Amino acid sequence: MEEHILVVGINHKTAPVEVREKVASKIFTVSNSLKELSMNEEVLEEFMVLSTCNRVEWFAVSRDPERTSQLLCNLLGDGVGNPFPPEFLYFHQDLDAVRHIFRVASGLDSMIMGEPQILGQIKDAYRKAAQEKTVGVILNRLLHKTFSVAKRVRSETGVGCRAVSVSYAAVELAKKIFGTLQGKSILLIGAGEMAELAAEHFMRSGASHLVIANRTMERAMELAKKFRAATIPFSHIIDAFETVDVVLSSTGSPEPIIKREDVKACMKKRKHKPLFLIDIAVPRDIEPSVNDLDNVYLYDIDDLQGVVEWNKEERRREAARAEHIIDEETIKFQYWLQTLDVVPTIIAMRRKAEEIRSVELKKTISQLSHLSDIEKEAIAKMTESIVKKMLHDPIMFIKRKASRSSKQFYVDLVQQVFNLPMRNDGDSSELELPEEEENGIKNKSPGCR
Repeated sequence: MEEHILVVGINHKTAPVEVREKVASKIFTVSNSLKELSMNEEVLEEFMVLSTCNRVEWFAVSRDPERTSQLLCNLLGDGVGNPFPPEFLYFHQDLDAVRHIFRVASGLDSMIMGEPQILGQIKDAYRKAAQEKTVGVILNRLLHKTFSVAKRVRSETGVGCRAVSVSYAAVELAKKIFGTLQGKSILLIGAGEMAELAAEHFMRSGASHLVIANRTMERAMELAKKFRAATIPFSHIIDAFETVDVVLSSTGSPEPIIKREDVKACMKKRKHKPLFLIDIAVPRDIEPSVNDLDNVYLYDIDDLQGVVEWNKEERRREAARAEHIIDEETIKFQYWLQTLDVVPTIIAMRRKAEEIRSVELKKTISQLSHLSDIEKEAIAKMTESIVKKMLHDPIMFIKRKASRSSKQFYVDLVQQVFNLPMRNDGDSSELELPEEEENGIKNKSPGCR
């Protein structure tokens, strides 16, 4: 019976957060249930689970996709009430499943297109599945291919470039003004979520010094501890303008807290050294007329939102190029899947050749007792090389036929020509295809059955 690749899942597009939370909280129990079932029933060949704040997905290999899909739905239902609401679920099979996994890893299916965190989350999920030995030949190959596809999308397109959050856009604008943030000093007025995100981006971009001012001193100290920053009293923020390079303000004040005249006085003291002001508060914290001062650059939330929308549109354009890469890589993976049917024949061919080589080498060496260990090793390597080169063309021949509807004819032909005693246990552990052979197959880990 043919093996199928499956994806069954829910994400931010199909299920509300309260449903995703319930499923995520049950994921450990569900995974253990799957492992137990897969050991007792021939439903699942391989599986792994991806669980993030925005999605829960199962990647599976099964000989009975319909039964497996129902099994996963039932287990999901145990977490949120049976039967599981079908409108929350999505299903992908075979090449659609492959394409979906490539898109997810490349950030094309994320809430924020191009975000890089999802790739690390998939790697963590795969690492756990590999440790628990629930993945085998197909998922091993698929996940390693997924990582290389995501890397190719990142390197060949701009889908992950350009700021698509207000906080990040603020930092990117600052970098444009100054050329670099290396050695720059930053003042954060307010200590909310937006300020925290901006602080993270500033520090990653090389800012050397961070100062935090907040009406609630406890929160300022909490944020300062996280980023190894300094704090100042909220009443002294104008004094800090004399020495900092960038000011980001995000308070909940109902009226401006930074006046034009205050900034003008500070600019004289700082000898008109450029000052970059970012006002992401609504209502605004900084009087708009401040922007009229020489060497003062003021951007408000609307300016940043315009940058974000433009950047999102650029990412969408780049996404079209990424989709082309994914389509191309999906077809390549299809070619590899088609070679799986001929792998037992290739393995049998190499096994028989190796057995013959080993017997004849042992017989010859036993008759040449005068040979040194180095000479014996040289002869062994020579015979290995001869066998490898002799089998290369037949192996490539049968692999090229693997994508044809008549492949079984060629499989039978090769088996008859080489008089191969085919085994039905699917064991590939004794002999691997060499790395340099296109579409080589790795040993199958002891997976779930």
